[in-house]
This record gives sequence, structure tokens and C-alpha cells, in this order.
Amino acid sequence: MFKKILIANRGEIACRVIRTAKKLGIATVAVYSDADRDALHVRQADEAVHIGPAPSSQSYIVIEKILDAIRQTGADAVHPGYGFLSENAAFAEALEKEGVAFIGPPVNAIHAMGDKITSKKLAAEANVNTVPGHMGLIEDAEEAVRIASSIGYPVMIKASAGGGGKGMRIAWNDAEAREGFQSSKNEAKSSFGDDRIFIEKFVTQPRHIEIQVLGDRHGNVIYLGERECSIQRRNQKVIEEAPSPFLDEPTRKAMGEQAVALARAVGYHSAGTVEFIVDGERNFYFLEMNTRLQVEHPVTELITGIDLVEEMIRVAAGETLSIAQGDVKLDGWAVESRLYAEDPYRNFLPSIGRLTRYRPPAEGRQQDGTVIRNDTGVFEGGEISMYYDPMIAKLCAWGATREAAIAAMSGALDDFEVEGIGHNLPFLSAVMEHPRFREGRLTTAFIAEEWPEGFAGVTPDEEEARTLAAIAAYINLRSQKRGALISGTLANHPRAIGRDWVVTLAGRSFPVAAWDEGSTTIVAFEDGEEATVASGWLPGRTHAHFTVAGAQSGVRAGVKVDQVNSALRLRWRGIDVKAHVRSPRVAELARLMPVKLPPDTSKMLLCPMPGVVTAIAVRQGDEVQEGQALATVEAMKMENVLRAEKRGTVKRVAVEPGASLAVDELILEFE
Repeated sequence: MFKKILIANRGEIACRVIRTAKKLGIATVAVYSDADRDALHVRQADEAVHIGPAPSSQSYIVIEKILDAIRQTGADAVHPGYGFLSENAAFAEALEKEGVAFIGPPVNAIHAMGDKITSKKLAAEANVNTVPGHMGLIEDAEEAVRIASSIGYPVMIKASAGGGGKGMRIAWNDAEAREGFQSSKNEAKSSFGDDRIFIEKFVTQPRHIEIQVLGDRHGNVIYLGERECSIQRRNQKVIEEAPSPFLDEPTRKAMGEQAVALARAVGYHSAGTVEFIVDGERNFYFLEMNTRLQVEHPVTELITGIDLVEEMIRVAAGETLSIAQGDVKLDGWAVESRLYAEDPYRNFLPSIGRLTRYRPPAEGRQQDGTVIRNDTGVFEGGEISMYYDPMIAKLCAWGATREAAIAAMSGALDDFEVEGIGHNLPFLSAVMEHPRFREGRLTTAFIAEEWPEGFAGVTPDEEEARTLAAIAAYINLRSQKRGALISGTLANHPRAIGRDWVVTLAGRSFPVAAWDEGSTTIVAFEDGEEATVASGWLPGRTHAHFTVAGAQSGVRAGVKVDQVNSALRLRWRGIDVKAHVRSPRVAELARLMPVKLPPDTSKMLLCPMPGVVTAIAVRQGDEVQEGQALATVEAMKMENVLRAEKRGTVKRVAVEPGASLAVDELILEFE
């Protein structure tokens, strides 16, 4: 067994590998850039080596710098995680020359499967179902248009190297094919150092389902069930689950056997994933093989009980797989939600800054038998950098059934506190509560179909609004009593507290009466309905569980609570509302107050995210049309094209390519 493993990665996956290495008694080495000097993976490793400036092109993907770190520390094995150098054959070859074990597949498999064009050909030769497409390299945008037209729109334009949704675009016409080709090349070069592009037919109404494979150096290869990864945005997975709610046992077996056949065809060992597109009739087509550990591997671990990182380490050390295909049992259901530093209210644009509050839910087995797991690489007070992937954590929930796993995930998301940056927690909660998701009616277009105009938050229905109004009344009563106790102590006489209040939230107004009866609070609504509220919340707490029982039903809600001026900000199940609790007279006067209008920015193009301007497509005096590209901003390894929302004339260009901008900084001004 190895004595010391260097993790050639950062963030949550580096922490994940360190956790298993410690369990096995193996020392660990972290590498870090300038931006990661105080990162969690650096703190958790036994040793850490600085490898350069913040951009990954000058640190994490520079092979020689990783080799220098190996030489400095005497590491005898390297785990690459995912991304960066994990599927770089030259890196694996360099380690082999150094006499250092690569905790991953053989070089020939990385060559064959890491190149998506070659992998398609090999898959066809191994009798694996493949998607129609052009497997040759494409030289320029005009050739891309000709090929796309011959295949038939829509098409998928993809980088030959890499993964994670980077370097991928869907084109529905010639203009999108031309633009998508260039954007894919740019992203691929920036992320992987390889700008080769290919095109294949885009399967409509598809599901993205992948098979986890595991092999050793002795010819044993098995599959560990499937993962459903259809909830995606811009080809980037957001929510995964295992098993798939769509597959039946014959399809699962057929997909697994084809995945194993492909792995055997290239002499594969270690953990790997064979990805398929599955249509509505359960026809499946090979998409690609990822010759590495997948981001979503925890859901497979939760339903199989197999530590994939441990198996990778043991296989790299020459050991035989400890299990055969017949030993693999799928137990229960697991769901993973990717917590991203992306603002869902601003079209999921990247967000950076300091995590002023970062408090994940409690991990481990819960009282109801479900299991919560959180793989993360950050901590409260840490910084989210613009240089790397925006993922903060992977929150996972296991339950005996899909319904139990989803309910556990919904509760865990409610209990997850993140402040200081924009993040997608409310969106993840909205997906968990969505009827179509709960029914398992998924496709890769789920997000685009259900939120075609973008995510604007969740509007509470009448029952949810009443629940939140009851909670707001409870919080107000606790605060009033605390204030009365303090003033009574100071002035030596108690302050009277009224029973009647008006709770205003989400465009609704609820006249209520609130009073305590024993350990619970009674909230009586104007229509005669009463709710009893119980909680351990105290003034100053930012999160608490509230049990609200009404005449119809009851609910136990994990609610985030913040005081915002005179209002309470309440967040629950993706709902984010400001609740005002006022006396009847103050509520009457508040209705007369004018509404403050936001400033007019209709003649400005503002930077929607922190990032670097990579291109300005117009000049002063240019007339632009609706939908025309104006500028490109790169953030967190993704290119974002900013377009004109209406016709206009450019009055002033405020920045030049290469400028680093903060959110809402001016890029262009129109006449």
C-alpha cells in the first residue's frame, strides 16, 4: 500500500480524497495556488506545496509544477480528482516516468476515452449504441455550419477533451452553430488546453443516465448501477440521483453490460463512468466515457456502500477488486444537490466573495433513518474565487425510497445556511418541491422548460403564506416579550404587549391575534382559523425549526430568519419573503406609503457578474439590434456572451478587453 498520496486538485474533491486516505492510514500532500493559500484542503492535508499564481493555467494544470511537488515531498502516488489533469494522458505518462503511481486508469484508456471522437469509434467497434454525428475534427466555424446542416439541427457542439459542461453548446440554426463553435473552442482551450471540437446530433427529450464502472489490473470489471443526471443547466449537472426513476431492470442490465464491454475493450482499470443519452422509449446511446472519478460519485457510494476512492487507491496499488458483479446490491435511493456560487435571480451568473456564514446541516444518520452527507471544500470566513469552478459543496441525502430521499434533501436544504455570496440554494429547494421532479418526469431540458424566463423565486401558495405568517407572528411575539422583559427590568415596570397584529408578506395581508398558551403560541387568523406554533427560536438566531399545526394539517419547517430593517426575511422551500408585522394602526398607515422605484439602467450594459472582459463586439456609434452580441465576460472558467435587449446606438464604451469588473460595473452606455 502507498505511504503518501499527493492530491493534484483543490476544493471539495481534494478534501474527499484526504478523508479516505486518512481512513487507510496514508499520509497526504495538498498543492495550492496563491488563491488557495488558506483553503480547507490545505489545512486538512499532512503537507502542502505552493505551485503558483491563481489561474489554473499557471498552477493546477502545469504538469512540471505538480512533478516538482512530488519530488519535494516524496509522494509515491497521485490522485488527480476530477477536472484539471485528471484525464490528461501526458500527466499520467509523466508520473509513470517518475516511478509514481497514478490513481486512475491506464494511459491508453485515457487516450482512447478522453478523446470523445476516438471514444465514439471505439464504442461502435465494441457494439455499444452510439449517437449519429461527425467524428472528424472541425477546422473552422464555416465547416461547423456545413456539418451541422448535413446532420440536421439541433446539434451538440462539444470539446473533444474535458467535461463538466465546459466547451459545449446546443445549436438550432446556422448562426448558433457559428457562434457556438467559437465559444466552445475558447472554453475548451481555457479549461483543458485543447480546443478540438466535434459535432453530434442532439437527441430531443433526452435523459442523461450514466453507469459507474470499476475495474482492477487483473481483468475484473463490474458496474455499480446507474445515476440519473438529467437536471442540468447549460450542460452542467445540478442534481443527480441513484438509481434512475426511469430505468427498468432489463435496461439497467443492458446499459451496464455495454459499459463493461467498452471498459474491457480498452483494458480499463480504476473507477470510470460511461455516460448515455436515453430517449423516452428507453433507447440508449453512448455519449462519452469519463476516465476519472465523477463529481456525483457520492450517490453511488450511498446506495452501494462502496467507497470508490478507496477502491481506486487499492486498484492502483495492485489489489484485486473485493467484490464481484453478483455482490453489487442497490439499497435505497440517494439524491445529490450541487451547491454553486451562482445567483439564480441573475440568470445563475457566478458570484464571488467571502462566506460570511457557512453552516451545513448535520451529517450522518437522522432520527427518521435517512442519511445526510455534505462533501465540501470551504468554510465560514473563506473566499470564493473567480478563478475556479463555482461549486461550493455537494449535499447528499439517502432514504429507503425516492420519496424519503427527496424529503430528506428538502429538509437539509432548508437547514443549509450560506451568506455573503449569491448561491443556488433557493433554486435547489424549488426543484425538490416541483411536482414534475417528484414524479420523476425528467429530461435534460427540465430547467429550461419549467423556468423558461429564468428563476425569479418561489411564490408561496395560500397555505404556505399562512404558515409563514404564523411563524412571523410567533417571532414577533417572542421579540416583543424579550423587549418588554428588558424594559421592565430597566424601568421596574412591565410594558404591555398587544394581541392584534397585521402580517404582510408576498403581497398578502393577514390580520392575526397572537398569544401564548403554555409552551406553544396560538395565532388566530381573521377567518377564524387558528394555528399553534412551537419552536426553540430565540432573538438573534438565524435558523430554527418551527412546528405549525392548523385545523387542516401540520408542518415542521426549517426556516432561515434574518432581521432586515423593520422586516423579517424568511426563507423556506425556495421561498424568500420579507414579512412585516405591524400593529393595525401602523399597518393602515404603511399602506399609504409610496413605493420607491429602482434607478433606470435601461440605457446601460452593466456587468452581471464579477469577471474579466474578453471581448467587446461593438464600438461607439454602432447601431445594434435586439439579440446582438455586445461583449463577452469570462468568469469561473465559463464564457458569458452579453446581448442587446433592444435596438439602440452605442454612446460610449466604458471598458476594454482584459478589464476585471465587479457586479454592475458599466460596460456600455446607449443613447
